[in-house]
Amino acid sequence: MLVAVLLLLTGTAQSAFAQDVLPSWNDTSAKARIVDFVTKTVTEGGEGYAAPEARIAVFDNDGTLWSEQPYYFQLGFMLDRVKALAPLHPEWSEKEPFKSILSGNLKGIAKGGEKGIVELSMATHAGMTTDEFNKIVTEWFATAKHPKTGKLFSEMTFLPMRELLDYLRANGFKTYIVSGGGVEFMRPMTEKAYGIPPEQVIGSTITTEYALVDDVPVLNRLPKIDFIDDGPGKPVGINKFIGRRPIFVAGNSDGDYEMLRWGTSGAQHGFGLIVHHTDAEREYAYDRNSEFGKLDKALDEAERRNWLVVDMKNDWKKIYKFDQ
Repeated sequence: MLVAVLLLLTGTAQSAFAQDVLPSWNDTSAKARIVDFVTKTVTEGGEGYAAPEARIAVFDNDGTLWSEQPYYFQLGFMLDRVKALAPLHPEWSEKEPFKSILSGNLKGIAKGGEKGIVELSMATHAGMTTDEFNKIVTEWFATAKHPKTGKLFSEMTFLPMRELLDYLRANGFKTYIVSGGGVEFMRPMTEKAYGIPPEQVIGSTITTEYALVDDVPVLNRLPKIDFIDDGPGKPVGINKFIGRRPIFVAGNSDGDYEMLRWGTSGAQHGFGLIVHHTDAEREYAYDRNSEFGKLDKALDEAERRNWLVVDMKNDWKKIYKFDQ
């Protein structure tokens, strides 16, 4: 009798746990594939088993863990910084991309391409110490709001993806962010937002230099690009900073293509996931023609490479924590 009761209680607990997995996901094939992969990964003796030290999961940030429309949030930070610094730079009123920013012309900024973004980065992210930059970014996240929702940018994280991070960690995965965004822009907020500490955040960097100021050691941020963690740079960054090939890779754009290819091509079969933005009502709908987060090549190859394409509109019950 006691054994029967214990078995009943155990079965009930397991059933409740299964029901609690990824609660903001609809019960579609997407959720089932994720749970199936994780279950096989942790089942010792099974074909898909991965030892705890091999359970590395990497996530893009922009468009994968939080929104990236109507522009990358780091670009929003740059826009605010340019406006704040403009009185010190009267020449910006006639110089792109600063002219477009000061006149509110977002399309003009986008047309500037990578060169324009780099120039903005140098003007708004350099010429200060790492501690000073951290303070500026932290203060910005405390007040800056998304133009569509009116919520803080830091609140624009995707609840289903936060649940996925928790689920993976509960099953022995170590989770990393691997993003094209500036690493020191992301680090002040990732632990609170995602449970990912700063040392597990990989991103683009500018050159820093050690110096003594009044006999106090500081790290100065210089106006020079050090590393671009996007496209083919992502596998390079993973290898350089993690030293293990991931077995779970999540992204949302062609900037994640090489990371997806590399992470799902190892000896330990990996899981690739693409967040497809299909919900114009609750978030945004975009892919092939977007200025930010273009998804074209990776979408075309997803089925052939067995990458899971998550349909935001159909696979997610809720998008943000603040959704009703």
